[in-house]
Amino acid sequence: MAFVHTFVVAAIFSATAPPPPPHAVAHTMMFRTALASFIATAQSSTRDQRLDWTTDGCSAPIVGNTGRTFDFTHACQRHDFGYRNFKALHGGKWWTSSLRHRIDRVFQSDMYAHCAARTRTARNVCRTWAKTFYRAVRTYAGP
Repeated sequence: MAFVHTFVVAAIFSATAPPPPPHAVAHTMMFRTALASFIATAQSSTRDQRLDWTTDGCSAPIVGNTGRTFDFTHACQRHDFGYRNFKALHGGKWWTSSLRHRIDRVFQSDMYAHCAARTRTARNVCRTWAKTFYRAVRTYAGP
């Protein structure tokens, strides 16, 4: 009897919980995870393979991801993650203008956080670029 009890207890503790659904992982990575942790996860071989982690960077004509006063590569990577996953998950049923705006606000916040680490002069120019990128996304990125 002790053997059966030990076996049952061992089975309970060795069982792994199922992974959270993809939409919950995407939500956490987009809205509840610091950018540095998001990037570490995106670059990890153990990231959730059910999600789309691809990125094409900032897609900004001529300017690209970086300039003398800014590097928005990581902010753009998370922004791409949000758009690509929420447009696809559950057939895009959660993709609304409200969700898009929320993802765009995270993008803006990520860029501003990057700018905050720059020198005073570069910070002001960086924030101007961040505003430009944000306005472009709000104007041209879709519904």
